[in-house]
Amino acid sequence: MVSDITYIPTDEGWLYLAAVMDLCGDKIVGEAMGARMTKKLVIDALNDTMNRVGDTDGCILHSDRGSQYCSVDYQNLLKAGGFVCSMSRKGNCWDNAPMESFWGKLKQEWLNEQHFKTREEAKKAVFEYIWIFYNRKRIHEANGYKTPEEYYNDAA
Repeated sequence: MVSDITYIPTDEGWLYLAAVMDLCGDKIVGEAMGARMTKKLVIDALNDTMNRVGDTDGCILHSDRGSQYCSVDYQNLLKAGGFVCSMSRKGNCWDNAPMESFWGKLKQEWLNEQHFKTREEAKKAVFEYIWIFYNRKRIHEANGYKTPEEYYNDAA
């Protein structure tokens, strides 16, 4: 699995989005959104992941070396969930390319040219993209032209 944070502009300020992707089919398996880019944001995304996935014992979870991911609370939750922590080399964004690719798809396919007055409007658009369109309707060539959900379920 991989995890990262991105941001979406609104008239109220940035909406920060943390997500976790399972590399089996590139399915988004957890997310959290908020007005601040804090350790709570990534902890909420990790809790969402554990609630949706269930057994994560031994699962490698990769992230960058951001302060949120290095926090003691986040690291303790990783251990409690049975995750194996993996972090990018210093200054190297290429280690997290699948997540960066997902952010590009989200912004180009869905959010491009949209203007959000409120964070709540942006949250609804992000939710719709991830949980309704991307995971369940958007086919991927790398998945044999299956959606992330179909590929993930077939591999289970």
